[in-house]
Amino acid sequence: MKRLLLSLTAALSLGAHADEGMWTLYNLPQAVYETMKTEGYQLPYDKLYQADDAIMKSVVNFSGYCSGVVVSPDGLVFTNHHCGFEAIRSHSTVEHDYMLNGFYAKTQEEELPNKDMFVSFMVEQRDVTAELTAQGLEQMSAERRAAFLDSVENAMSKQVKEQDSTLRLELKPFYEGNRYYATTYRDFRDLRLVFAIPKSMGKFGGETDNWMWPRQTCDFSVFRIYCDPKTGGPADYSEHNVPYHPKHWARISRDGYQEGSFSMTMGYPGSTSRYLSSYGIRERYAQNDIRQQVRGVKQQVMKRHMDQSEAVRIKYDSKYAQSSNYWKNSIGMNKCIDSIGLIGQKAQFEMQLRQWMDSTGHYADRLDFPLMSRLYDRRMEVMKAWMYFSETFRRTDELSARALRAHNGSHPKGRGKKAYIEFSDYDSWDYDTDRETLGTLLRNYRAKMPAGSPFMPDFFHTIDEQFAGDCQAYADHLYQKSMLMKKGKRIYVNKKSFLKDLGVQYGLDLTTVMADMRQAMERLTDSIAVQERYLCAAKLRMEQDLPHYSDANFTMRMSYGQVREYSLGGKPSGYYTDAHSLLDKMRQGNTVEDYRVEPEMVTLLSEASKTAAGTAASTAYADPRTGKMQLCFLTTNDITGGNSGSPMFDGQNRLIGLAFDGNWDSLASDIFFDSQLARCIGVDIRFVLFMMDRWGHADRLLQEIAAGEKK
Repeated sequence: MKRLLLSLTAALSLGAHADEGMWTLYNLPQAVYETMKTEGYQLPYDKLYQADDAIMKSVVNFSGYCSGVVVSPDGLVFTNHHCGFEAIRSHSTVEHDYMLNGFYAKTQEEELPNKDMFVSFMVEQRDVTAELTAQGLEQMSAERRAAFLDSVENAMSKQVKEQDSTLRLELKPFYEGNRYYATTYRDFRDLRLVFAIPKSMGKFGGETDNWMWPRQTCDFSVFRIYCDPKTGGPADYSEHNVPYHPKHWARISRDGYQEGSFSMTMGYPGSTSRYLSSYGIRERYAQNDIRQQVRGVKQQVMKRHMDQSEAVRIKYDSKYAQSSNYWKNSIGMNKCIDSIGLIGQKAQFEMQLRQWMDSTGHYADRLDFPLMSRLYDRRMEVMKAWMYFSETFRRTDELSARALRAHNGSHPKGRGKKAYIEFSDYDSWDYDTDRETLGTLLRNYRAKMPAGSPFMPDFFHTIDEQFAGDCQAYADHLYQKSMLMKKGKRIYVNKKSFLKDLGVQYGLDLTTVMADMRQAMERLTDSIAVQERYLCAAKLRMEQDLPHYSDANFTMRMSYGQVREYSLGGKPSGYYTDAHSLLDKMRQGNTVEDYRVEPEMVTLLSEASKTAAGTAASTAYADPRTGKMQLCFLTTNDITGGNSGSPMFDGQNRLIGLAFDGNWDSLASDIFFDSQLARCIGVDIRFVLFMMDRWGHADRLLQEIAAGEKK
């Protein structure tokens, strides 16, 4: 399982030792647990999922895009700084810039509520495949299958809520749709910001160090769960709510780790495609090329405006970080695909699978490789156009977002000629930055789309005829004149002026092209999904004596491994960084913007680096073996996007760090896990506590956490 299998014999020899895997907990294979024990896990099987104090009960889905962990009896939650980024930004102003200067609520009354943020606890998970199969799932068309699954999910959800109104249920496909699991959650919707360090440390290294090793980023933030004071259960925000008192929370270890120490992550990895065919990987490669190109163009505009204005920087910090993260990921993933010859390796495995099918007859009447190849070839050009369209017009600028919502997402208020829509978000974007972004992206889209493409929106004719081909002049006109951009204006959707508005016409043209693209891809996509499902099923059947995990789909997963360095070009990476290495980078702050920090941070880390003879001011946080203040560390844990903020546990279920990144040399991990190079980067929990103590002076939080450790 460590590498794509070139022979069944190789598969059998590799599978027993691989740390690869994002395992569901309720049905964790016994063989996997036995391997965990050999690598250093010290507790009974039921301490993972089944026991009253099972560690999974402290792990949360953080707002639907990250992971987190409860660390105190009063509902404190640790996650990454970049997971709390938008909450920190949304509370920031030029006068009170919490992003730049950090934030600490000295009392519970000062803890800041956050709109649309939540944490989810997984309550239960079960396999319902047999129930669905008995109702004829396998014989359904793609369209019928989707409608059927929606109806089943609705019925199951209703049944769960009748038992407990605070619960919700999700029905999701696993193993490419060969199995289905129903997962029950309890959501807490009142989540408040408690502590954030300055961006200089919480995002230290910025894009310079993103996906790189060595790292010194103190990537954490602290929130608190609030609940109904009467029931102790979930509740919408109210000033009368009280801190949540969970039955279970994670205890912190200050004992640290060493090379070879056991490490386990639990969290909510977003999406992987490890079963994807060679044809699918080729398509992913093309998508990555387009993503990095368009985002690179967009980010140049954003960065220039952010550098010129503190107000703009505050508004766009989070947007820029989200965009640049997967811009760099796309570049790195394609580099890795090339360096290991992944497409060729996958094609070799598929040849082996075809030989097995020929000899056994299994799936020979369903899995059709020539058909799959033709389907992907036919979809490629449409998929490229869709990527350019999506990266250009979706979630890029405020006008495009409003224009699309006016046709596809805004439900009018009122009736008849008085039916109207309105937009209220005027504080999260900047006029000049946004309109230049749109003009730049329009020029880029026109340049990149092939001549005569059926997916060129009609407004490009308007640009040529009314604006002499000047995309920026067109964008400027939209921002100046369209009713969509008028603050506080009600937009009456059934009046003649609505369809005459140039911004509304712009949105209608986008909607028309989107519909054409989706229609062109829909049937191909459904047929490809069927073939990919059969490919996964055939692999599972051929390797039925081996344990297999399903691709990530933002459900709770466990990954086990060890603290371990890696070697690249014969040079060892080291498995941790210390205060000295951070100071070395801080000294480069005059020339490298991402290494620039406040003077007080230099002072703090200078004190932390003085470890000789146990005289360090940071003695309480220094490692007992090395005597050093350790900052970040490497493990062989298997992670992807969504794992950000995942707790990293030792062999006794004690918290030793928070996962926040992978390394550059394994950015193909979403489609292939390279055990020699793939590493998870975590921030040492002692570095977290050090910053809460020495910088934040957060005594009340540290006492709360310490009290929880003793219980």
